[in-house]
Amino acid sequence: MKQLRALWFSLLNSARDLTPIIVVIAFFQFAVLQQPIPNLGELLVGIFLVMLGLSLFVYGLEMALFPLGENIAYAFARKGNLWWLLIFSFSLGMGTTVAEPALIAVADEAAKVAAVGGIIEQTEAAKQSYANGLRLTVALSVGFAIVIGVLRIIKGWPIHYLIIIGYIGIIIMTPFAPAWIIGIAYDSGGVTTSTITVPLVTALGVGLASSIKDRNPMIDGFGLIAFASLTPIIFVMIYGILVQ
Repeated sequence: MKQLRALWFSLLNSARDLTPIIVVIAFFQFAVLQQPIPNLGELLVGIFLVMLGLSLFVYGLEMALFPLGENIAYAFARKGNLWWLLIFSFSLGMGTTVAEPALIAVADEAAKVAAVGGIIEQTEAAKQSYANGLRLTVALSVGFAIVIGVLRIIKGWPIHYLIIIGYIGIIIMTPFAPAWIIGIAYDSGGVTTSTITVPLVTALGVGLASSIKDRNPMIDGFGLIAFASLTPIIFVMIYGILVQ
């Protein structure tokens, strides 16, 4: 009964979150374009499915992924083995990023555009190889970023210094990267921090900061996502240089 009540509240929250989007679309459709909505029945069914899927997704995060990430962080902190913690952090960052639907979509689209632009051959094998290389590059960069973030939590390094160093690296790399990869690189920093990566990585950071003495979860537990958004930009620009 408790779980059903929690799922119901998640459904209501999803409906509330989707309401502004529906209002904006309806306003421009009727007031500006002054046209009826095509396939209204299918649209309503689709909106309901989106709301239901979003509710189940958020409820699943709260029920499974957040506790899982925190429990694993606690376990590694109690074990006291830094190397295993770093290996796990790298594997978690890389594994979740490879499975990101947004990254898969961007990589496939980038491969099609690269083929049209003459960067790679107009074959399925070349496009698949390019997309897989892009996904692997981003995944490696996120794994590296999570390792840096975990070390920051353990050592107590100020986050703003690391972020500044990262952006300086991006500024230095940008003039040397091919023009066709720069936009993809900057977008890669955003698509990595999506539905799968964010919950587990956030839970890992909060759980780790909570389990270490003299660490504040509010101050030290967050910030891993910032690194996960930063390093893919640099890594993808390097990938573009290697491809060219």
